[in-house]
Amino acid sequence: MTEERSSSLASYTEELESTGRTYFTRESAMEVLGTSHGAFLDAAARLAKRGRIVMPRRGFYVITPTRFLKWGAPPPNWYVDAMMKEAGRPYYVALLKAAELHGAAHQAVMEFQIVTDRQWKPIRAGRSKIVFYYRKDLDAIQMGIGDRKTDTGSMRVSSPALTALDLIRYPQASGGLDRAASVLNELAPEIDPVQLRELLPAFERSVVQRLGYVLQTVGNEASASVLFDYLSSQSLPWIELDPGETSRPEWAGETERDQRWHVVVRRPIEIDEQ
Repeated sequence: MTEERSSSLASYTEELESTGRTYFTRESAMEVLGTSHGAFLDAAARLAKRGRIVMPRRGFYVITPTRFLKWGAPPPNWYVDAMMKEAGRPYYVALLKAAELHGAAHQAVMEFQIVTDRQWKPIRAGRSKIVFYYRKDLDAIQMGIGDRKTDTGSMRVSSPALTALDLIRYPQASGGLDRAASVLNELAPEIDPVQLRELLPAFERSVVQRLGYVLQTVGNEASASVLFDYLSSQSLPWIELDPGETSRPEWAGETERDQRWHVVVRRPIEIDEQ
């Protein structure tokens, strides 16, 4: 590609697409084309107007194959690994999207959810919305992250055990405890108890307490026992199962104090078993 210069950005993207590559950077295109920054931006704007390329992050462009033109961009799994590597940031596909990849879809997942070590605003790429969640110490949970093949390569994805812990740690990602519990009901049989135990020191004690209660509720005693054994040597404070419910008058009174997990339950969890 660098030996024979393309005559235009349009032909450059066509050549890339013919080799199975669906992304490029501003710098790489300018080098191959031998064009100025301004000329590149003009050409990119024309292609973007035609729907042929989209820029999910500054300087990073994704080529939209013809079959995805009505969607405005190919699915994020086609380019998320390249985008994060270009940004120089560790990451993994997480939460509801990871649960879906492990067969616990439950409902259609509307967001492509990623955990990384920087606080980033959501990205729109065509009809897709990529949402980022922050965690500083990704090194502490590496045993729960693995590669998963995609149509264009691979991407980093959380294991069922890490996904379960994250669903409790980031309740806003699933829209509340009921939906998180409904997803965990389907995901629980896939959790590796050994790996789950290895991951626990990297999570807040309150996350372990809440996850233990939820796993007990959905009937996964194997994993719940792992969490209970981990907590048994610690002094457990009483915590709210769902802190958001304390501000709602209809749930102001306690309905249960679970002695095993030391969680205050203001209403039963509602599991949607589809």
